[in-house]
Amino acid sequence: MASKQELKRYRANLADELHSAALYETLARVEARADRKRIFAELAASEKQHAQVWADKLRANHERARTGPALKTALMKGLVHVFGARFVLPTLAASEFADRNKYAGNPDTATMSADEHRHANVVQSLANEGKRAATKGAEIADAESWHRGVSSGNDLRAAVLGANDGLVSNFCLIMGVAGASAPNRAILLTALAGIIAGACSMALGEWLSVTNARELARTQIQREADELEHTPEAEEHELRMIYRAKGLDGDEASRVASQIMRDKDKALDALTREELGLDPAELGGNPWSAAAVSFCLFSAGAVFPAMPFLWSTGRPAIVQCIALSILALAAIGMFTSLFNGRGTIFSAARQILIGLAAAAFTFGVGHLLGVSVS
Repeated sequence: MASKQELKRYRANLADELHSAALYETLARVEARADRKRIFAELAASEKQHAQVWADKLRANHERARTGPALKTALMKGLVHVFGARFVLPTLAASEFADRNKYAGNPDTATMSADEHRHANVVQSLANEGKRAATKGAEIADAESWHRGVSSGNDLRAAVLGANDGLVSNFCLIMGVAGASAPNRAILLTALAGIIAGACSMALGEWLSVTNARELARTQIQREADELEHTPEAEEHELRMIYRAKGLDGDEASRVASQIMRDKDKALDALTREELGLDPAELGGNPWSAAAVSFCLFSAGAVFPAMPFLWSTGRPAIVQCIALSILALAAIGMFTSLFNGRGTIFSAARQILIGLAAAAFTFGVGHLLGVSVS
């Protein structure tokens, strides 16, 4: 008989495999392209086979194998139907990458371990499909951890965290003013001001961050171009060392570096990607679109605690504000479970507790300030 720890691991593995299988089946249904539809269907079939292994192990130990859909699975499937495959693929790819070694080191799961590695590579390729073609140097870089490019473009994670910033900050602001026994009109004006001020601040901060990153990247690339122009031998030596560090032998690294250096544009592109770790086509993204998205996401979260004061006053409005904020915090917690690896209920509960603790603190501070001022 398996130990309690082993049974717990069997259940966790079964839940993970069923989650992945359900998502791949959903992606296969919504995908329009026949080749991608086939890939998603094959991935779903493979994950089902893995799930069956753990279900059989549980039944062999006289344990019930729960195969019903989890809340996290329902959330992801809903996102697939609403926003499409490209929105969720970075999150799914990051998850596959994180889980690629979970079956490693056990002879009984060697086949599944190989499958998980293949799944991670396949989903990564699908997530990066359509991006600008890489140079030879960048292609060699595929041998290293691909998750750097995938995780940085995780729109789902950015959206959830952006909305969370707006929700928590405005909830705390409203509770602080309410703690000072301010009239309903003052609370509503404060809430609306909090939305506008916070969203503008977030948008400006995002614009400055992206703009500064782009300017720094351009400066670094220009410096690299100057070095390439005046000291090409040193730059070729750097490329040779980079490719040797990636696993090529000395002769092959020299051949690749020499071939790339024949074209100055390709050499600059390779050095920018390999030495500086920058994508010349993006350089951190568009600052204006980043600012607009940040503004909208912050506002979307901040509006929830302010809404009750539009139709209610006094204590009922405060109670409704807390209730609505709790619901929004729970929703955000559930969505964070999609990329933090924790359970849906745990993530939701943690989000609620932290949000309420922050709001209670500001309410207390507001109350003390209100008493002292009055």
